[in-house]
Amino acid sequence: MDDIDRQLIALLRKDARTPIATLAAKLGVSRGTVGNRLRKLEDSQVIVGYSLLLKPEAQPDCIRAWMGVRVDGNQTRAVVASLLGEPGVESLHDTNGRWDLLAEVRAENMAELSQVLERVRLTKGIANTETSILLASFR
Repeated sequence: MDDIDRQLIALLRKDARTPIATLAAKLGVSRGTVGNRLRKLEDSQVIVGYSLLLKPEAQPDCIRAWMGVRVDGNQTRAVVASLLGEPGVESLHDTNGRWDLLAEVRAENMAELSQVLERVRLTKGIANTETSILLASFR
């Protein structure tokens, strides 16, 4: 990856729907160059997907929670693979400190949240979890 790739990724992080022509103009390269670089970044799995972000108030009934996960032994890769396949896990982060991983969890209601937490806790390689429900976001 070079500076153009890094700049391209930075632009896409701000708005993944930016047209290729606009990206090319901002980077000072041709549209073909941007298209080729995007294809290479996707093929090499540097870019693994594009997502939609909603304001929290757009889903007022949605329950969000943070879950700290302690991994048993050296099973981090297996646990990460399992959690990435869990539909209730919105995002997953590697951390240091008390917890090995930090997961953002979403559910439509408390019953669904309970099911998500149960599935996560039953994941092989997870030693311990602690969940905090998000009450408000300020920024």
